[in-house]
Amino acid sequence: MIISVNGIDLFYEQTGRGKPFLLLHGNSEDHRIFDGLTEKLTTDYTVYAIDSRGHGQSSKVDQIGYNDMMKDVADFITELKLEKPILLGASDGAIIGLLLAAEYPELLSALISCGANTHPGQLKKWFLALVKFGYLTTRDPKMKMMYTEPDISKDILDKIIIPTLVVAGSRDILPERYTKEISANIPDSECLILHGETHTSYMKHSERIYKVIRQFLDKK
Repeated sequence: MIISVNGIDLFYEQTGRGKPFLLLHGNSEDHRIFDGLTEKLTTDYTVYAIDSRGHGQSSKVDQIGYNDMMKDVADFITELKLEKPILLGASDGAIIGLLLAAEYPELLSALISCGANTHPGQLKKWFLALVKFGYLTTRDPKMKMMYTEPDISKDILDKIIIPTLVVAGSRDILPERYTKEISANIPDSECLILHGETHTSYMKHSERIYKVIRQFLDKK
């Protein structure tokens, strides 16, 4: 399905019935990363798996930034009249989720942030160098965004008032201390480090992330 928001077209797949649940993928991915998870969530939720701008079947763009992507999702929720959806974001999607929850504190009911960073300097040096090299060789605006953004301060995180779960793998592309720091600066949040997991591995193994989601939401 296609919806026009914030001057672009967003592609999304809608499946299931129940409370709305948004899924936001990471850089250079699309909604299909969540295929396994979507199948599990649709027993209880209406799932909206979105292709971010510049990704998948959504509008191509010459420049891309997290604030524009955040506004895309805010408009998506408003246009479809979704009532306080839950949002799970992975990597870039997690960054968008943090910005959205801070800017629009009443829009979501809960946030699950998986693999977010609040500044590119938090990324491990080898990965940041790889991203920079990727941009220099391809001039892909998605790569440029990754090494120049985001810039999310403690004051921004402090504005998040909804229940939040901050997740990362123990072998993620940013050290654990930064994930724990993000959680510590969000008033109503929990932190979970998944032992042995990388930046994306637990998203590909939908059974593990589904259990994490259920355990978190069942307490709310």
